Amino acid sequence: MSQEQWTAVDRYIAGHLVPSDPVLEAALQASEAAGLPAINVAPNQGKLLQLLAQSIGARNILEIGTLGAYSTIWLARAGLADRVELRLGPALDTLSKLAQEGVGPFDLTFIDADKEHNSDYFRWAIKLSRRGSLIIVDNVVREGGVIDASRHDSHIQGVRDFYEFVAAEPRVSITAVQTVGSKGHDGFAIALVIVDP
Repeated sequence: MSQEQWTAVDRYIAGHLVPSDPVLEAALQASEAAGLPAINVAPNQGKLLQLLAQSIGARNILEIGTLGAYSTIWLARAGLADRVELRLGPALDTLSKLAQEGVGPFDLTFIDADKEHNSDYFRWAIKLSRRGSLIIVDNVVREGGVIDASRHDSHIQGVRDFYEFVAAEPRVSITAVQTVGSKGHDGFAIALVIVDP
């Protein structure tokens, strides 16, 4: 299949299962008007985030990395829209402050920031979680670059480091899934925290 076919299938799925939503469409239009890159999750992936949050009854969600707030809106639709708090700044500094403030535990964490720090973000996500929390990490396949020995850029190496770290992390049960669609060939990891951190 080609990128054109993957995109058409995503449109078909969204057309049937993800109703048109003026708030989400406005977020995408505002991002485009601001010149932000079109790296938001696809609508069907956003709906997946919402369903995962709802399925575990998430009341406290942490999103590490947001651009135009598209995935934030999907996550907030788990019944949290009136309680969104945005913190600006380097994520590692912010995560440290959250821990110092005693914020959490979070029921679900979505990591979609610079890939070089995925392992660091994941460590913090565990610290700020509880047994039964979900941690989702986006963009963990990188068009297959994760297994391409000729690729040495920092994004790819960050994803490889992440896999090395989580493979040896006893506090979570984790898997990853490849995806193809309007956003190309990529994937996400999903982890269940199995012990109290």
